[in-house]
Amino acid sequence: MANMFALILAIATLVTGIIWCIDKYKWAPARRAKRAAAKAEGTPETKADKQPGWVETTASVFPVLLVVFVVRSFIFEPFQIPSGSMMPTLLIGDFILVEKYAYGIKDPITQTTLIPTGHPKRGDVVVFKYPKDPSLDYIKRAIGVPGDRVTYDPLSKTVSVTPGCGGGKCETALPVTYSDVEPSDFIQTFSGFNGNEAGNGFFQVPQGESMPGGLRLATRNETLGDVTHRILLVTQMPSQAASYYQQPGQEQSTWVVPQGMYFMMGDNRDNSADSRYWGFVPERNLVGKATAIWMSFEKQEGEWPTGVRLSRIGGIH
Repeated sequence: MANMFALILAIATLVTGIIWCIDKYKWAPARRAKRAAAKAEGTPETKADKQPGWVETTASVFPVLLVVFVVRSFIFEPFQIPSGSMMPTLLIGDFILVEKYAYGIKDPITQTTLIPTGHPKRGDVVVFKYPKDPSLDYIKRAIGVPGDRVTYDPLSKTVSVTPGCGGGKCETALPVTYSDVEPSDFIQTFSGFNGNEAGNGFFQVPQGESMPGGLRLATRNETLGDVTHRILLVTQMPSQAASYYQQPGQEQSTWVVPQGMYFMMGDNRDNSADSRYWGFVPERNLVGKATAIWMSFEKQEGEWPTGVRLSRIGGIH
């Protein structure tokens, strides 16, 4: 079942649409006939000859609801980034547009694919329903597509991808390259950081400056095939491989993506709960491809905005 807002929007559009149709093809002609008869008889118009206020309001709202319903269900849907798992590509407080038709035209209520239009490619930034709780929307980068063997080295913090492994015999490994690790513009703050606790804030701080209780994150470019993007790392973070999802028949930290599934990872590699920890994303859970930032507010997770970042408006890579 789709989220509650989609269901409410569909019902509201249906109800107002029915009233709009009844008024246009039944009630309005009857009112016009009454006014014409009254005019012919020389009698004044009565209240019954006029459109009721509630009908006028409903009929005027219907076209707006219809446009919103069609655009949101089949073309673009807005989302807000609530966490730092996709930094530095997406920051907390970014408002993005998701291309709903990128991976199929779907029934907005049941999420059944009506018209297939494509599939995620490696490097796409994808919004999907969290497999363990479909009421939650997640956003990550597609790293592995069906048949890929994905290996993540938690020490060097690098990914390797080998396509065509679904049948047991793999193809040539995909070129995945990295630039040198260097300090980023982001500092992560912690609550009594001991190397294992999650951070509670991300701040852009010029290099050379510091924050009490903060740790400067590292960054580098990751080139996955022909897609290059920045990733963030906590270089002091010990291996978390013991917490990774163990796929039956595969070595630890190695996964072979089944047919109809995808392997997703966040760009903030040491601050992302992704496929490494809970497994694969079924194709039916895909919502769409993130394509643009249309507004961005300076904020921290769970806090009110403190400013606007107009410079971030633009495409997502």
